Amino acid sequence: MTADTTGPLIADRVEQPTGIPERLAAQMRFIVEVDQLKTVLRRSPLLAADRRENDAEHSWHLALMVLLLAEYADEPIDVARTLALVLVHDLVEIYAGDSFLYDPAACADQAEREQRAADRLFDLLPADQAAEFRALWDEFEQRATPEARFAKAMDRLQPLLLNFNSRGGTWKTPGVTDAVVRDRKSVIGDASTELWRYGQALIDLGAARGWVTAAAADGTTAGEAAT
Repeated sequence: MTADTTGPLIADRVEQPTGIPERLAAQMRFIVEVDQLKTVLRRSPLLAADRRENDAEHSWHLALMVLLLAEYADEPIDVARTLALVLVHDLVEIYAGDSFLYDPAACADQAEREQRAADRLFDLLPADQAAEFRALWDEFEQRATPEARFAKAMDRLQPLLLNFNSRGGTWKTPGVTDAVVRDRKSVIGDASTELWRYGQALIDLGAARGWVTAAAADGTTAGEAAT
């Protein structure tokens, strides 16, 4: 998979009004461009409809979770900044595409694809906002602040909720076991002991109910261990 950073901008498809201040025109081009986020499909299932969620829906859900769950952060967080982080973090996927968590091959060049996408996308903004949005995106990726760690925790917790409440969802991907899910989701614990305890309860109950394959103590699946 490669990042498509060469196609025309959405705003270039329609003749735009003239006489608009340069700053406002740039901001509007960016706003129109990121409408594409609504078309980027993730693997996670919706719970209320028979389809997959898109990136815009995912980002909205994370923002709501930040507002509701900030009290469980192990370190004090700036809620407004954390909201900005979760709203910005997936914008680059309009060019880079979504990288499925349980597909190592798809994730192999993820960082490179997303860096190229960030270079193009945020440069559409006025210089000061380009720097601000790029700094938010970099902060989320680096997870060096309490806000970024909590934002990442929400990013990993939200699909966990969707998979559990859909009785498996992407947990049914070949090769995925409860141990794999626990490993991929463990970053939740970097931000919230309480929310990670809750997440592990979902994984354990999902395995007990057969919604995700349970790994044996040696890392094999139950079926492999029996052969």
